[in-house]
Amino acid sequence: MTDFITEKIIGAAIEVHRQLGPGLLESTYERCLAKEFDLRTIRYERQKLCSLSYKGITIEEEYRIDFLVEMEIVVEIKSLEEISAIHHAQLLTYLRLLKRRRGLLLNFNVPVLSAGIRRLSL
Repeated sequence: MTDFITEKIIGAAIEVHRQLGPGLLESTYERCLAKEFDLRTIRYERQKLCSLSYKGITIEEEYRIDFLVEMEIVVEIKSLEEISAIHHAQLLTYLRLLKRRRGLLLNFNVPVLSAGIRRLSL
């Protein structure tokens, strides 16, 4: 089931990239990807506020993820010249804190989107 959802997310992201191309702000791609999810009836939460537990104490709304899709896949949007190790670490931390297994890191600042897609899992 998760691979099917991942493919739907990637298809929507490719369409956004096809329409807009590289070089825009991350927030622009995020808004357009949300619209594409709507058009494709993909369920998502955007800019989801999340809490974390620190030494048994809940810290409310301490971090925000770009998308949680179908309650399963964490999607982080980037528009950078290059994805670095810290971006991978950020997504892996989000997966761990949300107790999810799979995530996508999408960098829209590339000539062909397939070069900007990273699948990560715990």
